[in-house]
Amino acid sequence: MTTTRTHSTAAGQPGARDPFGAHLRHWRTRRRLSQLDLAQEAEVSTRHLSYVETGRAAPSREMVLRLAERLDVPLRERNALLVAAGFAPMYRQRSLDDPAMASARRAVDLVLKGHEPFPALAVDRHWNLVAHNALVPMLMAGAAPELVKAPINVLRLSLHPDGLASRIANLAQWRAHLLERLQQQIAATGDTVLQALHDELEAYPTPQVSHDTPAADTELSGVVVPFQLATPNGVLSFISTTTIFGTPVDVTLQELAVESFFPADAQTAAALTALAAQPAG
Repeated sequence: MTTTRTHSTAAGQPGARDPFGAHLRHWRTRRRLSQLDLAQEAEVSTRHLSYVETGRAAPSREMVLRLAERLDVPLRERNALLVAAGFAPMYRQRSLDDPAMASARRAVDLVLKGHEPFPALAVDRHWNLVAHNALVPMLMAGAAPELVKAPINVLRLSLHPDGLASRIANLAQWRAHLLERLQQQIAATGDTVLQALHDELEAYPTPQVSHDTPAADTELSGVVVPFQLATPNGVLSFISTTTIFGTPVDVTLQELAVESFFPADAQTAAALTALAAQPAG
């Protein structure tokens, strides 16, 4: 596994019935490349690329995949490019519950379990909770019941006034951080569902947080944005990392991300260790 990469959709994104040239032009424009730039990247003539984009020439399957690679198109959209060019989709999309995905699911569960006594969770491309370790439900306690019913959207849970928002000590800072991450994802993938989620989150009223506290005083201050959550054990301060599968051949695996939270100070580490040692239930 390796560090995450972001993705997003924009207005005017081609539909399933649009020609290949429209899809290619959309992704080339999104990546801010001229035809000359892309032709040089893909090692084809500018004239041929222009013909492909305008529909005067049909691309080969190899050409479609080469252009998609140079444009860093997500696997889901690579399938759409192939279909638009008249070829069968190449990348499978299966649920993590599919028997064929058992080894991948075990790998995710091992990563989550191995991160205890610190919280870690896995989310899909729309930030819906897929899996988590034992610490996560303890931190979600107190959220409105409708926000913790499946499918749980972790961004909605975090920023909704009836979710964790009123308990996030550095809410303004964390909210800005999450919205910026989401906007970067939208800019890269053009996902309209993510855009709708961004608009929803941005419209939430910001609760007045009475236990506001300054950013964690650690050597990492100024390098990362901490997540500071008020709990019965005091304000716990975290830093987080995001991990993805490095070379997935399945759409679901490429879109799966593991978010791991690390204690930003000794007090948080001690509190989490004590919390994990408590009997279940």
